[in-house]
Amino acid sequence: MHHTLKSIVAAALIIAGPAVFAQAYPVKPLRIVVPFAPGGNVDINARAIAPGLNEIFGQQVLVENRAGAGGMIGGEFVARAPADGYTLAMASNSVYSVAPNVFSKPRYHPVKDFAAISGISNVPFVIVLHPSVPAKNLKEFIALVKSKPGQMTMATAGTGTSNHLVGELFQISAGVRMTGVPYKGSGPALTDLIGGQVDSHVDQLTASMGYIQSGRIRALAVTTDKRAPLLPNVPTLDEQGLKGFDATTITGLLAPAGTPKEVIDRVHAAVVKVTSQQAIRDRFAALGATTLGNSPAEFADYIRQDYAKWQKVVAAANIRSD
Repeated sequence: MHHTLKSIVAAALIIAGPAVFAQAYPVKPLRIVVPFAPGGNVDINARAIAPGLNEIFGQQVLVENRAGAGGMIGGEFVARAPADGYTLAMASNSVYSVAPNVFSKPRYHPVKDFAAISGISNVPFVIVLHPSVPAKNLKEFIALVKSKPGQMTMATAGTGTSNHLVGELFQISAGVRMTGVPYKGSGPALTDLIGGQVDSHVDQLTASMGYIQSGRIRALAVTTDKRAPLLPNVPTLDEQGLKGFDATTITGLLAPAGTPKEVIDRVHAAVVKVTSQQAIRDRFAALGATTLGNSPAEFADYIRQDYAKWQKVVAAANIRSD
């Protein structure tokens, strides 16, 4: 009789379909995979929203770092995970637009292999220098780099990351060439910049803000078309002569392709609830970021457009990695 009852319940769940599955979801802990080392912008985003999701779902939301290959190792892990909503990716432009264009054998397709859930935050990039670098503005920095061909170093959050590509775009626009030093994320790159092992870094403002404020690194320029409210005295690249330069990072949640729509909608609703909380908005604003919470369709459209945009930049700059 016991087995018969179990069979009836199982059959009922199959007939009821995804709706019942979604109502029950989540029945176990979730994990948000960060495809970079701890301490960078993507990691900060994941750890900022995890406690709020935990509260809404009544389940533990774990943040797991799987760094390497410009975000592709963590991205591939999520793309190949079961499409049940229990393994999600906190992804940035590096993961869904840049790395799939830069690597000659990408491990996933950002549109076909993922279901978009929601954008989490929008944050400017900032070009930061070690305080020992004797350049107070972009003109002085360009002159300094030109006077030391190949000697000045620029840290990146990894080959094929958006930090790397924005740094390349900056060098092409400024007509300079630095030696790139790749790391497994912005956190380790910042550690070496603060320690004076590298001269410069193109970073998301969220990760660099505290170090800029404490004077441990110096902000040279922001990469957006308008100045960042938190850095009103730091001019844009456009203002300093690189006309039309505009680059930001949009971080958001992705699930494996094929995840039931009801589950995507459930997670999206929870994300919107968390990102609309004043405490979370204030926390992001203090780091120079704006919270988003857009719809799955809007985030998917953005990914498609951004992937196409960086395809052109990668081709123009002839950047390829194996």
